[in-house]
Amino acid sequence: MEPFRLMKMGMIEMICGPMFSGKTEELIRRLRRAKIARQRVIVFKPSLDNRYDEIQIVSHSAQRIPSIPVEDPAMMEHCLKQLAFPVEVIGIDEAQFFDNSLIPLVETWANSGIRVVVAGLDQDYLGQPFGPIPHLLAIADMVTKQYAVCVLCGAPATKSQRVLANHQKTQSGEKVLVGAHDAYEARCRGCHVCGVDKAVTVSRENDTTAV
Repeated sequence: MEPFRLMKMGMIEMICGPMFSGKTEELIRRLRRAKIARQRVIVFKPSLDNRYDEIQIVSHSAQRIPSIPVEDPAMMEHCLKQLAFPVEVIGIDEAQFFDNSLIPLVETWANSGIRVVVAGLDQDYLGQPFGPIPHLLAIADMVTKQYAVCVLCGAPATKSQRVLANHQKTQSGEKVLVGAHDAYEARCRGCHVCGVDKAVTVSRENDTTAV
């Protein structure tokens, strides 16, 4: 297939991994490069994720990019229909918080020639597949697995450990709990506790390694 056709093809890029592994930072990096290339970019995030900013996507390392907060994938489609010009790149952060209606939309966009870059947790705090991410990984054209650093032993971390640093938030055990250093730690498989770890031994107040 000739290079011009390759450039015009849409694709699905997945960035996944645990908390503090740099998923959002990598998403921002790719979207910024697309903007430098003068491509038309639109970015979405779930409206419930307002940890650092109501509007912008912000990484744990304070990288940020403007976005549109939406309640569900249908709102993404509505926003796209309101644009005067078609977009070339769609970015989606924290995709695990959306339902499975995101899956056919992402595939439709890619099939229409749009580059779709999606970031999200591939596992919840129990180590189970999270939301639409597993299906999106299966249909993606490119998958990047990010790793964090286990705060207990320093090994590559693939799990997000829910901890009781913020007792009122974490004692209920609900699956969806938006939080950062107050509620989660990065852990390797060996140090991960399947559930909420009540024996929190690591302070994150001065942690500068998480991304």
